[in-house]
Amino acid sequence: MSLLRRWVIPLVLCVTVFIAGCGEIQLPDSNTDTTTNTSNTDHEYPRIPVTLDRAVDGDTLKVMYEGKSESLRLLLVDTPETSHPKLGVQPLGKEAKEYTKQLLEQAKQIELEFDIGPNRDKYSRLLAYVYVDGVMLQESLLKKGYARVAYIYPPNVRYVDTFEAIQNKSKQQALGIWEFENYVQKDGFHPSEFEKKSSTTSAGTSGGKDSNSSNQNSTNGNSSTSGTGSSHGTSGSSTPPNNTCTIKGNINSKGEKIYHTTASRNYKSTNPETWFCTEEEAVAAGYRAPKN
Repeated sequence: MSLLRRWVIPLVLCVTVFIAGCGEIQLPDSNTDTTTNTSNTDHEYPRIPVTLDRAVDGDTLKVMYEGKSESLRLLLVDTPETSHPKLGVQPLGKEAKEYTKQLLEQAKQIELEFDIGPNRDKYSRLLAYVYVDGVMLQESLLKKGYARVAYIYPPNVRYVDTFEAIQNKSKQQALGIWEFENYVQKDGFHPSEFEKKSSTTSAGTSGGKDSNSSNQNSTNGNSSTSGTGSSHGTSGSSTPPNNTCTIKGNINSKGEKIYHTTASRNYKSTNPETWFCTEEEAVAAGYRAPKN
């Protein structure tokens, strides 16, 4: 009996210690942080925090990326130029640059998101979507009417549909670059169209007295419109002088004189500088038909 006790008691003690040890291994440590870093997992696509070096243009900036200053071009948008070696300063370029500059300089956080294609262009600039305190800079520019959707090169087209929808709203509201007819075209910005529209607007604002004088002359039988000749109506007027003289005469950015009949593809979008009653009159005045 004494021999049994001598072996049983130590055996029970060993089993008890073993069980207690296993229990400690299975219990979680309340001081252990089991959460995951979600700095990027909160978003559908990874974002990379960067710091601003400086704003270069409305659509171009320099950021500190991987330890050095890198030039960055915003994907899928284009703003008027402010320092282009050939194009110089384009209308609303300074406004677009200042808007981008203020947003970036006041931001608490700037992040980049790359698309699935190349993340650099032929000039070695980074190509990315830029987030300013969580809001995409491209969308902000489009909403203000400071940018157009451009440079659509697959596969870097993740947000092109979203951008075009925003652009369409800005166009409908005639915001920024969209206030001036024909200033924005498929191949970029056309300052000559902007200046033409601006001068027409200025003339309309300050021409009340001239209009009254013209109306008085018409009343007295001194109308300056003869009904014949190569040029009819007021230069730059969007309304034809009568129902028969509906051919639009326009001078494009290259200085080419082109006339558009009602059958021309771009007739509705053309801002006329003068009107003609016949194609012969237009040709005689040095205008040609459109090539397409």
